[in-house]
Amino acid sequence: MAVSANRLELLQIADAVAREKSIEKEIVLEAMADAIQKAARSRYGLETNIRADINAKTGEIKLQRLMEVVEVVEEHPTQISLKDARVRNPEAQVGDFIAEPLPPMDFGRIAAQSAKQVIVQKVREAERDRQFDEYKDRIGEIVNGTVKRVEYGNVIVDLGRGEAIIRRDELIPRENYKYGDRVRAYVYDVRREQRGPQIFLSRTHPQFMSKLFTMEVPEIYDGIIELRSVARDPGSRAKIAVISNDSSIDPVGACVGMRGSRVQAVVGELQGEKIDIIPWSPDPASFIVNALQPAEVAKVVLDEEAERIEVVVPDEQLSLAIGRRGQNVRLASQLTGWDIDILTEQEESERRQKEFTERSELFMEALNVDEMVGQVLASEGFSSVEEVAYVDQDEIASIDGFDDDTANEIQSRAREYLERIEAEYDARRTELGVEDELRELPGITTAMMVAVGEDGVKTIEDFAGYAVDDLTGWKERKDGETQVFEGVFSNHGVSGAEAEEMIMTARLKAGWVTEEDLQSDAAEEAAESEGEPAAEAVVV
Repeated sequence: MAVSANRLELLQIADAVAREKSIEKEIVLEAMADAIQKAARSRYGLETNIRADINAKTGEIKLQRLMEVVEVVEEHPTQISLKDARVRNPEAQVGDFIAEPLPPMDFGRIAAQSAKQVIVQKVREAERDRQFDEYKDRIGEIVNGTVKRVEYGNVIVDLGRGEAIIRRDELIPRENYKYGDRVRAYVYDVRREQRGPQIFLSRTHPQFMSKLFTMEVPEIYDGIIELRSVARDPGSRAKIAVISNDSSIDPVGACVGMRGSRVQAVVGELQGEKIDIIPWSPDPASFIVNALQPAEVAKVVLDEEAERIEVVVPDEQLSLAIGRRGQNVRLASQLTGWDIDILTEQEESERRQKEFTERSELFMEALNVDEMVGQVLASEGFSSVEEVAYVDQDEIASIDGFDDDTANEIQSRAREYLERIEAEYDARRTELGVEDELRELPGITTAMMVAVGEDGVKTIEDFAGYAVDDLTGWKERKDGETQVFEGVFSNHGVSGAEAEEMIMTARLKAGWVTEEDLQSDAAEEAAESEGEPAAEAVVV
């Protein structure tokens, strides 16, 4: 069959648009068919149901009017009676569609303009979908592009097959780009927005540095060396923690390279950002000591539950450990995930002396003993009256200068003190109107009942409305700084698991949940944990 010039031209246009926009030719032909349908409806009536088909091989255009087969015709342009339909197709049934060929039509100026708009819109949507599908799987990669324009400090980058943006806060400070500059950046997000898919790039993201090292250090690419964590103060300083899976390879030396060639390549890309490469250690104390380099550390004290560590440094090392504007300790905290308190040896000595004095005074007041006995108990490691009251009596009797009678008397006084404090708490609890039923909650004390009463909670139903964070408090980490929010039980040593048990018991007693609900939830959690794959090492 011969193909006319205008049909051939139609196919050539579809091919050219598909190549230029990097989309399928079928999508362009579908857009053209939609445009022809819209133009035909404007001629034959907007209420007419028209279908246009373009033959992908010949370029032939077929126009058809579709009419639904119904028993009784209510809308003449789009419906046909069953009787009339069977004249055209004896096998027609109600609900089928009858196609009636329409003659070819010439486009007027308005119809042609309208068709053009439809084609442009459809092609643009297809191009956006192609761009989104291509880059959504490239999150976490480094891409290269050319600066297309700069708008209000944001850099628009031409990636060749798409356009991306580096927002002003994702650029390294004092970095300036102009039209035509080459730029390398990290793809950290791709998402659909009203104006189409947006590709967001970053040069300040910690993973940008990780990927640069992966490109420069073959051992990292091969998996011999792992980057465990990265902390950056973009444009100024950074710390990375590395570990080698091969004992014969030094991870720090491999990342530095011969005469610093590898690390210098990364530094050059990051506008001279200084990089400290630190050996990672599974021991938090060792890791934190390494992270605080170049400062020397005299002693560390860990609080694993609060993920907090106190670091004691010599007086002359304090400014080096903290760094300019707190930069060194802040980056070390980001790198390790621990809150770090820096103390000098003198400050630590003064604090220990203060704690010793406070404990001694507590024992003197609570047990009605002289200063010497209070100091002896404090120096033996007792930190509370509860410890003195309920420790094995032989432990107190074994202290130099003490005997069994002395130990018995001290413990008796300790228990009397605790009973008196308990009575005071109970009177305060009654005054606040906290119901006795709360005593049935696992692990709750009278002091805790006073705490919830002062928080306005008086009944089991009130207590059931708590969340775990309300009781234990929570932490929020932002820009390397951790903000601590106190909970009702923050001063009572209650763990998250204990708080959750109290709350679920209260909800059970209040009738909010049943034993079957709890068992079902527990079974679902167990099934989920069994189905989860083993955790892999995560590179941050």
